[in-house]
Amino acid sequence: MHYLLILFIVSLLASSVGFKYFIYFFSIGYGFGIAALAATIAIIFWGSLSLPTIVLCLVLFAYGCRLGIYLFKRERKSADYRKILYDPSLQEKKPVFEVMMVWIFCAILYVAEISPVAFRLSNTAENLPISNTWAWIGAVLMVAGACLEAAADAQKSAAKKVNPKRFVDTGLYKIVRCPNYLGEVTLWTGCFLTCIGASCSTWQWIVAAIGYIGIIYVMFSGARRLELRQITTYGNDPKYQEYVKKTPILIPFLPIYSLAKYKWLQA
Repeated sequence: MHYLLILFIVSLLASSVGFKYFIYFFSIGYGFGIAALAATIAIIFWGSLSLPTIVLCLVLFAYGCRLGIYLFKRERKSADYRKILYDPSLQEKKPVFEVMMVWIFCAILYVAEISPVAFRLSNTAENLPISNTWAWIGAVLMVAGACLEAAADAQKSAAKKVNPKRFVDTGLYKIVRCPNYLGEVTLWTGCFLTCIGASCSTWQWIVAAIGYIGIIYVMFSGARRLELRQITTYGNDPKYQEYVKKTPILIPFLPIYSLAKYKWLQA
C-alpha cells in the first residue's frame, strides 16, 4: 500500500495550486492532479504495464492535461472569472483550517478516483489473476468520455464567441444541458469498471467506490450550481424556459430536468 502514500503526496503537491486561488483546488489542481497521478502510476508500476493499462494511463494523462490547460486559458481570458474567482478578498474569507481540509479532501478524492488503475497494476505486480476484458471496456468508455467533454467545451466556447449573452443549446447541448459533465461521468464510470477482473480486494473496491461516488456527486452538484446561475441569468427568457423543459440536465433520456430543489447536492 506504500504506492497509495506516494500518490497521495503527488496529489497534494499538484492540488496545492489552490493556495494561490481557492478555486484552483477544484479546477486547475484537479486537471493537472489527475495527469500527475496517471504519470506517477505508470512510473511506479513500469514493469507491470500491459497494453490496456498503458492506454488507461495515457487516457488519464491526456484528459488531465487537456482539462487543466483548458481551465487555465478560460480563467485567464474571461473577465467574469477574473472578477469572481481571483478576488483576493475571497481568499481572505476562507479560514486556514477550512482551506487545509479542502486541500486534503481534494487530494484524497483524486487518488480514489484513479485508484482502479493503480489497483489493477498493483495486483498484476503481485501475480494475481488478471483479465484484460474490462480494462479494454473501461478504456473505450474513458476515451469516449474524454472526447465528449472536450467536444462540449469546444462547442460552448465557439457558441459564446458568437453570442456571449445567450445560453448554449446547440450541438451536444441539444442532448443534455451539461454534456461536459456527462463526459466526466462517462470517463470515471469507465475507470471504475476497470476494477472488474483485476482481483481487487474488498478494501480496494471500497476505495474505488468512494472515488467514483465522490466524483459523480461532484458532477451532479456542479450541474445544480450551473442551473442556479443560469436561472438567474436566463430565467426570464421564454426560449430558455422551453429549452430546460425538454432537455435533461445531465443524463440523456433520463427525465431529470432540474436539480435546483435538491439542496443536499450543495457542495
